[in-house]
Amino acid sequence: MKTSTAILAVLCLAAVSLAGVSRADTLTLSNNQPAPAAAGAKAPANYRIHVDWHGAHGETNALEVLTTEGEVQLDTLQKNSVKIGNNDVPVTLKLTANLKVLDDDKGHLQLFLGRTVPYVTSSFGGGSGGVSYSQMSVGLQSSFIVTFGKPEVIQNDESGTIAVLVTRLGD
Repeated sequence: MKTSTAILAVLCLAAVSLAGVSRADTLTLSNNQPAPAAAGAKAPANYRIHVDWHGAHGETNALEVLTTEGEVQLDTLQKNSVKIGNNDVPVTLKLTANLKVLDDDKGHLQLFLGRTVPYVTSSFGGGSGGVSYSQMSVGLQSSFIVTFGKPEVIQNDESGTIAVLVTRLGD
């Protein structure tokens, strides 16, 4: 009995030392206090990602998401639908972003901004206006460095302009 207790105690000590937990950490954690922060570790922060896009015909759209460092994904409906025949067909909007903070001023942002666009595939019923439609996905995928608080134009062509602003909150 004493031998099995001694072996169990040795195994427990070995497991604690392999896990890299010191006696001080064990006492701190057992008192429900946070473990000490690693030297040089930065406090986590929230970031606001604001995307504006302006179409060639003057229409404007914007979206904003709040995230921390890492990935964020938004799937939603765009405010304007498309009229096909007698039906209003919704346009979906998708934003996927991955933010990696490089320092207090800059970050690396990988971003996809896209939408589904409905289009007519066939019409039937003569003048009564029956139509079939399908949808295709269009969008921009890009990876770039952002300066927090400074807007960046990430697309500019005859179809419009897309700008991104990433702001660090809590400073």
